[in-house]
Amino acid sequence: MNRRTWNRRDALSLLLAGALAPVVGSARADDRPNEPRIGLALGSGGARGLAHIQVFEVLDALDLRPHRISGASIGAIMGSLYAAGLSANDIHDALDTVTKAQDETWFEAILSRDLFRWLRFVEPGVARGGVARSDAFVEFLKETAGVSRFDELEIPLQVVATDFWTREMVVFDSGELWPAVQGSMAVPGLFKPVEHEDRLLVDGGLTNPVPFDLLEDCDLIIAVDVLGTRTPEGAEEVPSSMESIFNTFQIMQSSILAEKLRRIEPDILVRPEIKDIRVLDFYRFEDIFEQGRPARDALEAELRELLGRSGD
Repeated sequence: MNRRTWNRRDALSLLLAGALAPVVGSARADDRPNEPRIGLALGSGGARGLAHIQVFEVLDALDLRPHRISGASIGAIMGSLYAAGLSANDIHDALDTVTKAQDETWFEAILSRDLFRWLRFVEPGVARGGVARSDAFVEFLKETAGVSRFDELEIPLQVVATDFWTREMVVFDSGELWPAVQGSMAVPGLFKPVEHEDRLLVDGGLTNPVPFDLLEDCDLIIAVDVLGTRTPEGAEEVPSSMESIFNTFQIMQSSILAEKLRRIEPDILVRPEIKDIRVLDFYRFEDIFEQGRPARDALEAELRELLGRSGD
């Protein structure tokens, strides 16, 4: 985790300690008029983005409420659920249920081990726009969140997508929520691009994989990078076509993020060391959580120190 400067750290420490000192009762963070504005940026990374839930756990444990959330791809998915008012436990239970469903649902089929075996024999372009549909999953998200529009969210949300034709980042923060989220998660080659507001949208991670630069109106910016790392799985193994494409996206996104971090840094950068989890390995829920636990604990410890809550 990184901080911008020591001077900013000292200022934030004083601000947070004064504004978020323990109070009598169980008032929510939004009932505290002097609360510093916390910005939460949730990055892309496919299944590794389940580790975002662990960041929500820390915020819930410390009774901290973000002033604003920004998210790309899986970060937009997780951010939409959290911004709708679901707790970390709510999100964990909902996603844990669908990723472990025993009946043959769309979600199980698209997120199972068998999909990658199948994709080894599928070349890009077999289906027009993508080899899978995201409609059923987006409907599940809508039902789980219980909202349809940005203005129904409890926390303001910025969803990052990419305009396929102009190759530019597009940020949505008003109007219909789920078409924006569906566009943000539209991994090229896997999901069909999404037509929304006169644009053709694809994965937001292609232009801004961790969109913390959108949170400049916040006092404390927490950015979560879940791109993780990959290593050779065997000296003789040659990646499948789709695996090559997915990992190439990760290389590109890592490069974009590294360049951005040379110019500007968030106040706190959370980087779980998630290793060898593929884009669609959602069934490895427990592995992702186990690997992400050290970063989760480090974030909680750092925030407790910053807030002066070591004795909680």
